Amino acid sequence: MDPARPFVALVGGEGWACELRAAELQALCHGVAVLVHQHSVMAEQLMAEESITINHESRGLWLELCGTAASWSLRFLLEPEADRGCEGVWSAQASPQLALALQQLEYSGPLQA
Repeated sequence: MDPARPFVALVGGEGWACELRAAELQALCHGVAVLVHQHSVMAEQLMAEESITINHESRGLWLELCGTAASWSLRFLLEPEADRGCEGVWSAQASPQLALALQQLEYSGPLQA
């Protein structure tokens, strides 16, 4: 990792993008994994038409999973610092794919802050 470059990843969705530092990317990977796990446990108890919203916050990153047992979307808010803040959302079609990609990234090895 090049210390002269503070950002290690670019995440984005329809109409938006945000660069993340290593610790922010780690928080995103971990937080999405937590939300997906919580959803899978709770989804078994939901009726088909019921919806659920689950939140997770860690290291200045707030995440939300919202949807039904079969379909859900993700939203995040990177708390504003002196130089930037960021907010984004992934659709119900993109969210499971994003969660899988982040899981693979998380298990490929730890990132250094």
